[in-house]
Amino acid sequence: MSLYDDAVLVLKGYEGQDALRQAYLDHLAAHPDGMWKACHAGHVTASALVIDPERGRVLLTLHKKLRMWLQMGGHCEPSDASLAAAALREATEESGVPGLTLLPGGPVRLDRHPIPAPCHCHYDVQYAAQAPAGAEHAISDESLDLRWFAYDEVADVADESVVRLLEAARTRL
Repeated sequence: MSLYDDAVLVLKGYEGQDALRQAYLDHLAAHPDGMWKACHAGHVTASALVIDPERGRVLLTLHKKLRMWLQMGGHCEPSDASLAAAALREATEESGVPGLTLLPGGPVRLDRHPIPAPCHCHYDVQYAAQAPAGAEHAISDESLDLRWFAYDEVADVADESVVRLLEAARTRL
């Protein structure tokens, strides 16, 4: 199965955010290249909020280009077998934490947001990944910083999209 086909199946099975989910499906139907960064009309991305429920905290990255505290994530690669695999790959690469596991049940949220030119927007499919006990992180070259934040600190450092993602992840837990 292609990554495109996986994305369509994942989105068709996603429950909630019905209008936004349909916008993702419409975008993919209109853009067969909508999984790839080269699609300047916008493209699907995959991200994962790294969460440590035992300690009530999440790992956020200070994104190098955007200079914002965000969850790990980014562009899909041709080697990604699925959106879930892309999200897990991105979370592992950007956090440096081995042994992450996605929470069962598929994506926890969708978030469409504008990005700087030449593209127009990211159609982000957001997962949550549980960190193993005692997880040690390592800053990647895509980050200015990487830090654990208590659940109640996230609203003070991150934007509403990350706060909503955390709420959805905690509900899933």
